[in-house]
Amino acid sequence: MLEKYEELSSRLKELENFLMDPKILGDRTRYQELAREYASLKITVEKFGHYQKVLREIEETSELLNNSKDADLLPLLKEELEQLQKKKDALEIKIRSDLLPHDKNEGRNVIVEIRAGAGGDEASLFASDLFRLYHRYAETNLWKIDVLSSNPTGLKGFKEIIFSVEGPDAYRNLRFESGVHRVQRIPVTEAGGRIHTSTVTVAVLPEAEEVEVQIKPEELRIDVFRSSGPGGQSVNTTDSAVRVFHIPTGITVSCQDEKSQLKNKAKALRVLRARLKEKQDEEERNKLSQERKSQIGTGERSEKIRTYNFPQNRVTDHRIGLSLYNLQEVMEGNLEPLVQGLLNDYVQTQLKTA
Repeated sequence: MLEKYEELSSRLKELENFLMDPKILGDRTRYQELAREYASLKITVEKFGHYQKVLREIEETSELLNNSKDADLLPLLKEELEQLQKKKDALEIKIRSDLLPHDKNEGRNVIVEIRAGAGGDEASLFASDLFRLYHRYAETNLWKIDVLSSNPTGLKGFKEIIFSVEGPDAYRNLRFESGVHRVQRIPVTEAGGRIHTSTVTVAVLPEAEEVEVQIKPEELRIDVFRSSGPGGQSVNTTDSAVRVFHIPTGITVSCQDEKSQLKNKAKALRVLRARLKEKQDEEERNKLSQERKSQIGTGERSEKIRTYNFPQNRVTDHRIGLSLYNLQEVMEGNLEPLVQGLLNDYVQTQLKTA
């Protein structure tokens, strides 16, 4: 690991020089590619520095523990040593993860699409709850969220909501959220107190740069219409809503949240680029069947990945067999234990097959 650290430190300095090179500055695509590598690499090098600091602290604490004759101090030193060992183990997993062959989408922002599935109004309400969960989780990571499109219901739910998440590690931490999320609870609309099961689908797409996915104007059909909301709310008197149809693929994106037609069009094109990039990535993944087998699940929207059981205050991720009995905390944005569980399992799987 020390040899790798020195190698990465050398590469980081090399990238710093590249990013100041006028030739690179003039090539937008190349610059963005190197800038992403630099940002990701800098985080890894900083983790190495933190790891070495923890190793030194373990050595110092162990020496104190072995030489101390103070009976009152021994329990404190043992507890501190245990905490330092946990830090060391967690950092080792993160560093080993960083040393694995990088996903080409590492360091990207993401576009998240949440859609109500089976369950009617209850599914729409849970779609809203999931959006709130991800919004809270983004806030704890100091990420920026921008709603690109939404289709609200009269009960403060969403048939669909699409939003972007911008910030370090957004793709890395959220990429395993794609799939079917199942909720088991008593709906607010249920008078008999019976537990219902509903589903919501989540898709996490790495955001594409304009220069990566170029869309020709002749490949688009753009319609404008009057936006509307539930119960007559948020109804515009002008044709500001935009529907973009990509003729070669048949992909359609609609945006009506903004009052400006131009803003709605720009947001629709962001979503379209992300979907086109995901389509390209999926075609590449299908060619690498062995690689797909080593992933956590398939990421397909039809795959049930997680169950939120409210009567038992339990959330279970079926891919890694992890159950937590703090569902209310999770719904308030404490997604980190699940995220780390998925990342750790992914790293262990990759290390076994590397």
